[in-house]
Amino acid sequence: MLARLSIRDIVLIERLDLEFAPGLSVLTGETGAGKSILLDAFALALGARGDGSLVRQGAAQGQVTAVFEVSSRHPVFALMRANDIPAEDVLILRRVQFADGRTRAFVNDQPVGAQILKTLGAALVEIHGQHDERALVDTATHRRLLDAFGALEMAAAEVARLWGERRARHEECAALREQVERSSREADWLRHAAEELAQLAPKPGEETALAQRRAAMMQAEKVLDDLRDVHGALAGAHAPAPSISAGLRRLERRAGTAPALIEPVAKALDTALRAFEEARAQLDATLRAAEQDPRELEATEQRLFALRAAARKHGVAVDELNALGARYAADLALADAGAERLAAVEAAACEADARYRDAAAALSESRRKAAQKLDRAVKGELAPLKLDRAKFSTELATDRDTAGPDGTDRVEFWVQTNPGSRPGPLMKVASGGELARFLLALKVVLADRGSAPTLVFDEVDTGAAGAVADAIGLRLARLGRRAQVIAVTHAPQVAARADHHYLISKRVLDQGRRVATGVVEVAAERRREEIARMLAGAEITGEARAAAERLMKAAS
Repeated sequence: MLARLSIRDIVLIERLDLEFAPGLSVLTGETGAGKSILLDAFALALGARGDGSLVRQGAAQGQVTAVFEVSSRHPVFALMRANDIPAEDVLILRRVQFADGRTRAFVNDQPVGAQILKTLGAALVEIHGQHDERALVDTATHRRLLDAFGALEMAAAEVARLWGERRARHEECAALREQVERSSREADWLRHAAEELAQLAPKPGEETALAQRRAAMMQAEKVLDDLRDVHGALAGAHAPAPSISAGLRRLERRAGTAPALIEPVAKALDTALRAFEEARAQLDATLRAAEQDPRELEATEQRLFALRAAARKHGVAVDELNALGARYAADLALADAGAERLAAVEAAACEADARYRDAAAALSESRRKAAQKLDRAVKGELAPLKLDRAKFSTELATDRDTAGPDGTDRVEFWVQTNPGSRPGPLMKVASGGELARFLLALKVVLADRGSAPTLVFDEVDTGAAGAVADAIGLRLARLGRRAQVIAVTHAPQVAARADHHYLISKRVLDQGRRVATGVVEVAAERRREEIARMLAGAEITGEARAAAERLMKAAS
């Protein structure tokens, strides 16, 4: 329910803080006192369209804050979770209206879009008036209210679930059929491609390994060329070792003639020859160890180039060839066995159709029974509201061609306002006053089945007096026992039945240069005086006060 409403700088309201309670609360006041301003401000907090003209003259911005106390089981919390809004013990809707037309919306101090605010507001509050076209203009609302009245929400949810399952089966069937048809058209190409990739048998990471191996082999070949050149210099036709060895032998034959000269040189040459021999032996060993088969490099390059050519052909990376081959094989298998699988999926889709049709048909039958009960219940409320010659009916048209998540039914509330007149949709046939009373009758019947926790009625008693006004007040009071009801009224009979009475008035400020709207809760003598004013007009008489007293006692 609405616990508190705070308004700052909206039209004629400078600062207003109102506390609300359960039951029936009425707002009264002279014409032009600001009742519409109060409701416009409240609607702004609930997500209504903003307008810079709502900001009080001279102020840069206005603000409206509505604080609600709601049961933890209320659907509004599911909406909040869906929009990542933190849930707390109280729910605070706040709207800031700037003079330039911009607005900002907050829920529990978290910024939200205007549409989210509007969705939450609609779940918390319903505003009805004789010129209100929002309440029942959408026939989907009629269907929802009928389901709520007949306690058919679970059945309707099951139909919606089966519709979703049916749609998923048909989407799967359509996708599979398209896939099978495509696979059949491409079967020959697929078979060739799958066989080609199967023969190639690419392995994950193979390209990288082959490229690294090829690079290493090519680098080793370059090193071998250099080693062979050095080996040729040491052991080839022009190697220095034979010449040095021959020179050493000549010097050794002459060593006896000049030992001091020859022995050091001979010793050095012998050391050099030994070093040449050791280097040549090492080169021989290294060449034998590093020698590689040129066919191995050729085979590595052929494999690497084959993989890369296949990747270019199929437009994928080399490492994706393996998965591509598997997909081609699966598509080929699907093409080969597609008809059998498609038949199974189509059978599942037909079964889903049947389950949906059965559930939708059962829901339609339950809706027809609920519609008859709703018509009787509403009829019982019409006579006291001076609609005794009117007829209310719930028109239910079933069309399987328009099946959807809500079933196969189109539900619409119809009325016949007078005998002999043509029945028609409630929103088109009923006049403003009649519409307000029809809505009231509906709300009395549906109060605890599908209504928001707070109901606002804006002058639904316009044009009513005497017994009719008292009947309206009685029904608003009955509604107030099952939901919070706030009514703007000009009827003293309605005001007398209120649990809480708020008086709206204007006061002159700044020596008459401006006026401001104020609201106070009245009780006892002041409340009796306001009801007397509503009875008598500008001049309150003793008789009016006595009549007001009688109304209040009769309502208590």
